[in-house]
Amino acid sequence: MTYDSVATISQVVSLLMFVVLFAGVLAYALWPSNGPRFEAAQRSALDLDDSQNAKRGRP
Repeated sequence: MTYDSVATISQVVSLLMFVVLFAGVLAYALWPSNGPRFEAAQRSALDLDDSQNAKRGRP
C-alpha cells in the first residue's frame, strides 16, 4: 500500500466515524424520552424556579 491509499482510507473511515457519532448525538438529543431531562436542566440553568427568587428577596 502506498501512502496515498492509506491516507485516503483513513480520511474516509474518519469521515464515516464522524457522521455516525453526529447521528448518534442528534438522535440522543431529539429522543422524546429525554425531553423531561433537558427541560429540568433548562429550568435549573435559567433559574426559573420561584423558590430561588423567594430566597433572594425578589418578588
